[in-house]
Amino acid sequence: MSDPRYRIDVSVTTRYLDEQSSPDQGRYAFAYTITVSNHGQVPARLMSRHWIITDGNGKVEEVRGAGVVGKQPTLAPGESHTYTSGTVMPTPVGIMHGTYQMVAADGSHFDALIAPFRLAVPGALH
Repeated sequence: MSDPRYRIDVSVTTRYLDEQSSPDQGRYAFAYTITVSNHGQVPARLMSRHWIITDGNGKVEEVRGAGVVGKQPTLAPGESHTYTSGTVMPTPVGIMHGTYQMVAADGSHFDALIAPFRLAVPGALH
């Protein structure tokens, strides 16, 4: 949605979890920390999420659920919410992207886009 009243920005940082990974068993664990910021003009509540996770073999998994890590935060204009979650992949490299389904205080429903971000074991990419 391009309406300036409903502008949610999403930033992501990722980290490989060596201690939770077992490469010899095809298990690569990653953490991602996400900051959801309301740069719009009305308060908005994050109701649910839709992730599209693609591993290095091109296998796609979709994940849907309520809120984020058990919360459905409401963000006033200028406010942010940061959380950390994780995923396990069978390959050392993958990509995630998706949307957050939001409801504004005025009753409008809209999606906040989560741009694609890479999950990669250090040194896996040149």
